[in-house]
Amino acid sequence: MKTVMSTMSACAILLSACLCACSPNEDVPNPGPPTDMPGNDSDSEDPGMSPQSTVKMKITIGAASFTATLADNPAAAAFRTLLPLIATMGELNDNEKYYYLPRTLPATPSDIGTIHSGDIMLYGSNCLVLFYKTFPSSYRYTRIGSIDNPSALEMSLGSGQITLRFELINNQL
Repeated sequence: MKTVMSTMSACAILLSACLCACSPNEDVPNPGPPTDMPGNDSDSEDPGMSPQSTVKMKITIGAASFTATLADNPAAAAFRTLLPLIATMGELNDNEKYYYLPRTLPATPSDIGTIHSGDIMLYGSNCLVLFYKTFPSSYRYTRIGSIDNPSALEMSLGSGQITLRFELINNQL
């Protein structure tokens, strides 16, 4: 009986130590969710865009050019294989230009919520969309990337159909 009691005592002490080790400690900051998990970027609300995304693309519209950062996802990787690409883009809803790609890309659409000027998205699996206004949307898109500084984008695109050139910077594959 004495052995059982001392074993139970030892278990109680061990359990207390474990419980204390698991309790919150005000001296140790909570690191929050892991940042290397998809969708847990603190700098971005959109899946596929992360601070590690460094593949850059140049978009030329007439005499103007813009730099864009491509998303880190299969759709953007497949899009890169199409570059350089000259696309005659149509106008839709006075807020976006669109172009049907020559082949389908791997789509993983998600609820974007708010479209931002400069967003480059895939609608369905083969429709490239470049947005030049910010607005709420209930449509689902797969992120391809975004223009780094879209301030003059709307003026450069104008209204109606327009031809754009998409190309990688420094031949990044």
